[in-house]
Amino acid sequence: MATKAVKVSAFTWEGLDKKGTKVTGEINGHNPALVKAQLRKQGINPTKVRKKSVSIFSKGKKIKPLDIAFFSRQMATMMKAGVPLLQSFDIIIEGTDNPNMRTLVDDVKQQVASGHSFATALRQKPQYFDDLFCNLVDAGEQAGALEALLDRVATYKEKTESLKAKIKKAMTYPIAVVVVAFIVTGILLIKVVPQFQSVFAGFGAKLPAFTLMVIGLSEAVQEYWYMFLGAMFLAFWSFKRAHKTSEKFRNGVDRALLKFPIIGPLLYKSAVARYARTLSTTFAAGVPLVEALDSVAGATGNVVFKNAVNKVKQDVSTGMQLNFSMRSTGVFPMLAVQMTAIGEESGALDNMLDKVATYYEDEVDNLVDSLTSLMEPMIMAFLGVVVGGLVIAMYLPIFQLGNVV
Repeated sequence: MATKAVKVSAFTWEGLDKKGTKVTGEINGHNPALVKAQLRKQGINPTKVRKKSVSIFSKGKKIKPLDIAFFSRQMATMMKAGVPLLQSFDIIIEGTDNPNMRTLVDDVKQQVASGHSFATALRQKPQYFDDLFCNLVDAGEQAGALEALLDRVATYKEKTESLKAKIKKAMTYPIAVVVVAFIVTGILLIKVVPQFQSVFAGFGAKLPAFTLMVIGLSEAVQEYWYMFLGAMFLAFWSFKRAHKTSEKFRNGVDRALLKFPIIGPLLYKSAVARYARTLSTTFAAGVPLVEALDSVAGATGNVVFKNAVNKVKQDVSTGMQLNFSMRSTGVFPMLAVQMTAIGEESGALDNMLDKVATYYEDEVDNLVDSLTSLMEPMIMAFLGVVVGGLVIAMYLPIFQLGNVV
């Protein structure tokens, strides 16, 4: 039965150096006794060692994919510099502020120190290190080129997270504006419109149809606002639940998103970029093409591309060239197919796929910038119609009354 690794913590310490000068600092360790022993080895006589207090905000800080990408880059840099593997872990543990990340790296270190390979240690944490990450590290260890493979893994993770960030940037802005517009509209309907309604009651004149419609909407929202809110939360929860539990529903959403006028091209190009980047990274690491396509299928992030890659894998395993198989799916753009064909003919497939990935990553970047510029006037127009329409509806009776007078 395997023993559970002791959790690493941050400690603050005070002590005296060899000259008797008072010194202070921070260090990571498993307990105060081991920290004191470590300090004595460095020629410091510790007088006080305390566990560093952790903020309630940082204590529950989750490990994000970007943290894993940063970990990959740190490991690649230190391995290239000739730093031993275990010492590299210690340096990363010392430098990270996230307690959860510190614990994760220490757990991996303990596994390696007990005799397991780096790849085996990473496979113990599948929620943070996927099969592609572990397979590339494994290939690097077996080939004796761990530092080169770690560099490829770091580049892959950085490019992937950068691509995700660009897509989130394109999606977040309009969603945030729509939410704000919804909140402002709700406030106007619940708080402002009733004030005007009490004023209109003394007019004794027939109100415009537009104003009556807004007043009716206001009354409905005031009376049934909790039902509207509950329906929205129920719809959101049902969507999340169905997306999580139903593969058929997820596949339908993936296919529908690719057909959307604005979102579709963005998701399509990002999927092509992920396909090319993943295949380039795995193939350059010496992974056979058929095995590499296994990792690629799940990395594209869309069922349309996943099915296409699975078909490509079947075709390639029967001897068909990669570019012919890609063309037959009807999913991949002609540029990617032609670049793949050139790569196969020249024996530089990984290099050509890397160029394809870079091209489509730049395309996504440009598309996000264009969409952001295009969205600003569209969102302003949307807010003008929604909020301005409510204001006009309330002032129409006043304008009519002025015309009568």
